[in-house]
Amino acid sequence: MFPMDCSPIFCVPGSWNPFIIFRGRSSRRRRRLHSLGLAAMPEKRPFERLPADVSPINYSLCLKPDLLDFTFEGKLEAAAQVRQATNQIVMNCADIDIITASYAPEGDEEIHATGFNYQNEDEKVTLSFPSTLQTGTGTLKIDFVGELNDKMKGFYRSKYTTPSGEVRYAAVTQFEATDARRAFPCWDEPAIKATFDISLVVPKDRVALSNMNVIDRKPYPDDENLVEVKFARTPVMSTYLVAFVVGEYDFVETRSKDGVCVRVYTPVGKAEQGKFALEVAAKTLPFYKDYFNVPYPLPKIDLIAIADFAAGAMENWGLVTYRETALLIDPKNSCSSSRQWVALVVGHELAHQWFGNLVTMEWWTHLWLNEGFASWIEYLCVDHCFPEYDIWTQFVSADYTRAQELDALDNSHPIEVSVGHPSEVDEIFDAISYSKGASVIRMLHDYIGDKDFKKGMNMYLTKFQQKNAATEDLWESLENASGKPIAAVMNTWTKQMGFPLIYVEAEQVEDDRLLRLSQKKFCASGPYVGEDCPQWMVPITISTSEDSNQAKLKILMDKPEMNVVLKNVKPDQWVKLNLGTVGFYRTQYSSSMLESLLPGIRDLSLPPVDRLGLQNDLFSLARAGIISTVEVLKVMEAFVNEPNYTVWSDLSCNLGILSTLLSHTDFYEEIQEFVKDVFSPIGERLGWDPKPGEGHLDALLRGLVLGKLGKAGHKATLEEARRRFKDHVEGKQILSADLRSPVYLTVLKHGDGTTLDIMLKLHKQADMQEEKNRIERVLGATLLPDLIQKVLTFALSEEVRPQDTVSVIGGVAGGSKHGRKAAWKFIKDNWEELYNRYQGGFLISRLIKLSVEGFAVDKMAGEVKAFFESHPAPSAERTIQQCCENILLNAAWLKRDADSIHQYLLQRKASPPPV
Repeated sequence: MFPMDCSPIFCVPGSWNPFIIFRGRSSRRRRRLHSLGLAAMPEKRPFERLPADVSPINYSLCLKPDLLDFTFEGKLEAAAQVRQATNQIVMNCADIDIITASYAPEGDEEIHATGFNYQNEDEKVTLSFPSTLQTGTGTLKIDFVGELNDKMKGFYRSKYTTPSGEVRYAAVTQFEATDARRAFPCWDEPAIKATFDISLVVPKDRVALSNMNVIDRKPYPDDENLVEVKFARTPVMSTYLVAFVVGEYDFVETRSKDGVCVRVYTPVGKAEQGKFALEVAAKTLPFYKDYFNVPYPLPKIDLIAIADFAAGAMENWGLVTYRETALLIDPKNSCSSSRQWVALVVGHELAHQWFGNLVTMEWWTHLWLNEGFASWIEYLCVDHCFPEYDIWTQFVSADYTRAQELDALDNSHPIEVSVGHPSEVDEIFDAISYSKGASVIRMLHDYIGDKDFKKGMNMYLTKFQQKNAATEDLWESLENASGKPIAAVMNTWTKQMGFPLIYVEAEQVEDDRLLRLSQKKFCASGPYVGEDCPQWMVPITISTSEDSNQAKLKILMDKPEMNVVLKNVKPDQWVKLNLGTVGFYRTQYSSSMLESLLPGIRDLSLPPVDRLGLQNDLFSLARAGIISTVEVLKVMEAFVNEPNYTVWSDLSCNLGILSTLLSHTDFYEEIQEFVKDVFSPIGERLGWDPKPGEGHLDALLRGLVLGKLGKAGHKATLEEARRRFKDHVEGKQILSADLRSPVYLTVLKHGDGTTLDIMLKLHKQADMQEEKNRIERVLGATLLPDLIQKVLTFALSEEVRPQDTVSVIGGVAGGSKHGRKAAWKFIKDNWEELYNRYQGGFLISRLIKLSVEGFAVDKMAGEVKAFFESHPAPSAERTIQQCCENILLNAAWLKRDADSIHQYLLQRKASPPPV
């Protein structure tokens, strides 16, 4: 599954990224955490997995959805094995009414169940039988009814508008993690695998899809307007990967070079918008087949755009579901970042067809293995398909640094989390499972080498295909392939939370350089002060200015302190740790080592990913109070010659974090002047219009820089944005897709009610969901209190799809100080409606995170905690803890550094530095 946290349609720092985190001082703040009761997660709810006495072999399932009444009827005939004699069968079941149930032992008479005991809290049902079911095989029959809900989970309804303007509904599914039980009674645990024979009874003018290919389509005897569609039997698979869709769609299709039928299903009339994803999917399947040396196991794969969809996408085997914005590309109206986003999401979901679907985690504790791996290999795949994207540099900014921000908190969690009750599963669909998981796999791949990594992956997939596996099984395969101590190394990264800060100092000894390394846990609150500091086995690479792209030495740091000698390093050469920013750690250099590295930023002799990593480490050290924020501002000024998009993107997000923090002061305008000074030279070099020979990354950089300058109020940018916006609205000159977000943001931030009305009109007229989302994400930039209220009201209106309400409210919270307060009040006032809409899903966590994390006053942490104590949101408990911790960290950072930042900005104003 792909969470919809970070769609890079346009980076509006402080609003779009739900993992923005602020840091502060150590022991005093920890006492404050304890006084608020934020230092420990609450007790886990008691939970038992299903008994093993009865298990399924095959599900024969027929469902008949009613697209007008929003109900469905179901008939289940499950071939089951009774392993231990019993007079009851316990299954998962939620929001379903069972009408009749019976069990027929093979060759014996049918036994009717005499009672259905629903345990709603645990989402289970116990079927009681009047006599004992003996060991052996038999058939369990259940007739049931359910609701096509509007919660975007289970078997649910999705609203769409036909080309003629009529509102209709599709019936679609989202079962991961624990919602197959809302569509049919089942053993809804990933390790309880079976085959599936699925039939759907649907209106004859609708498309019906499931995991497998259609094998029969015939009139339904009871109603001439219906047909029964039968699908081929699936391989052995987990319930959370089952899927079905009933609706109106067009499609484009091709065959991969391996002969797999690939289709992309789009809304009616938009088949052309499926061609880009089709091209990516057709390239991706053979890439994974060659990489794993295991063929794709199904005859077809469908990718389908769903109108109402909570996640970004879901890897159902053979029928992958997507948000429209994660699959559809309009050649004329889609921006470059959307194309890249679609490529990454397609790469992610298709990787799961092997890693997750063919071999599945044994239990949700190992979720990270599915998601971390797919989040890493999606980049490998996109790099193969689109080398011009420089995607691995973008990985560092999009995943690696994001994971480190979250993992530095006291309320982080290990990659591997013991999961029990279903309500706990949604909590771990976060940056630790996905982005830290991907980052440590990237580090592991680098440590092992590609050849042995591929060999180990093949061993793992071959050994466990159609079965379940745990993290240790992957380590064993990779250890056998590489001969390296994989389990010992990786357990330090997956079983304990956090990551190390490596402190390094150097001494010249004749012709050699002696490095002294030490590791301690990196904490968002400052230097680690506890006893028994955790330790990691850290693969460390060291490069020098002799060859900045090549490791001079690779070591495994397996102790708290280490001395390393680099042979033949001249006194004037710099030395840098973590070549390529691959190792999952932060580095703090001695002042002399740092001084020698800084010219490499200005003259670009450091590679882009190392320039990014150096700046990001320094910024995080400042947020943690280990160095001064002013020192980082001085380093940021050295990026004046920077040409690389991703380096600018990371710099932009960090300046956005600082701007959000300083919005709590009376010198917010001064930091905007700093932003304008840093971004003006690159803005002038780029201009507004593409130049011959420019490519994908230039388009991304132009949008980023113009948006940053426009938001900061850069006069020339603002004037040009207004001119182009006027021409766009009047139809004289339509804005290119890559310029729309920065222009919309700029005119809204510095506009009035008329501007907002025009934007809302553009939203209403937009035929493409990407354009609607683009507008929704920037509406919060408006500054006037009455307009902010108008935007918040709009967020809950019929005009905004349920899953997109979150980004509208989050945009308001990230747009301004007043917006933050208004968004928080709006959430409190409308909590019942919002919680009912997203209950139990990760969208509720995202809504909370986006809305409150920018506060920087101690008492707000107490207010947030108190509100959620009286309005519980079990699946967001960890997020709430993290948000409260961040608020306290923000407050500490502000107290610590605000005065020195202000003084520095005033001095700059008085005597600007030379450009």
